[in-house]
Amino acid sequence: MTKLIIDTDPGIDDAMAIFYAAAAPDIDLLGLTTIFGNVTTKTATRNALRLLEAAGLDLPVAHGAATPLVLPPFTPSAHVHGAEGFGDIPAKTPKGQALDEDAADFLIRMAREHKGELVVCPIGPLTNIAQAIQRDAEFAKNVKRIVIMGGSLEEGGNITPHAEANIYHDPHAADVVFGSGAKVEMVGLDVTHRILCTKEDFSAIAATSPELGGMLQEMSVFYLHFYETIGKFDGCSLHDPAAVIACTHPELFTARAVAMEVSCEGETSGETRLAADSARLPIDVYMGVDADAVKSLFLKRLAILP
Repeated sequence: MTKLIIDTDPGIDDAMAIFYAAAAPDIDLLGLTTIFGNVTTKTATRNALRLLEAAGLDLPVAHGAATPLVLPPFTPSAHVHGAEGFGDIPAKTPKGQALDEDAADFLIRMAREHKGELVVCPIGPLTNIAQAIQRDAEFAKNVKRIVIMGGSLEEGGNITPHAEANIYHDPHAADVVFGSGAKVEMVGLDVTHRILCTKEDFSAIAATSPELGGMLQEMSVFYLHFYETIGKFDGCSLHDPAAVIACTHPELFTARAVAMEVSCEGETSGETRLAADSARLPIDVYMGVDADAVKSLFLKRLAILP
């Protein structure tokens, strides 16, 4: 059983990833931490609480950083995920509230309490993870793995020609994480672009799981339409779910162990590339995937949701 915290900016594919984690019998979801990206951190916290309540889970949510480590804040990508994060589904106030403890402190505490067991899966910008590393010298050693959705080695970017969106929105934080010496795994565009979820797949999810699957299908209409506007008519990439699946099924992927750094300035800002610093420890960069197996697992798990 994998003890997991998801660091999230929900977001439609974040909702897909969180519902997958809720359904997966091999995941012990310990809580969520929130970050800006698809939406503001305030909206991310509301959405995280809302998703947990929809899934019937009573778990802690820790509110994270509102801005990048160094850069000024970015405007959220409403054209991709909708103004409230869930496509055309309107905002709704959850019953629960976030912890008084902020995301970085919660991560530090949980890594201590579950030393050598905790897997952290950031599926948004890496600010909270970088803050945890900066605040606690032991954090990088206490966590078992940090499995990141972000970056690419050979695939290029999806927000600029060079950069993937999560890394682009806080490149300084990503560089802190890559250089931390923690067991880092990067599930980036090199693999997530190979796993596609179609309109028919979302219909099938809704048919087997009318409540939560139906919620995802309703969100997916907006998301798939965005993909069509950029010329991709064969479905949406399973970015965030792929990272969560990699936490428990790394055998479905192949990785390359290389030291990585992040460009933090100029037109290449957010680019993840081979490190010039020979002292940096390698991380596992996912380069290959059994896309059919990952997608099949995703659909199978979601089918058991209510």
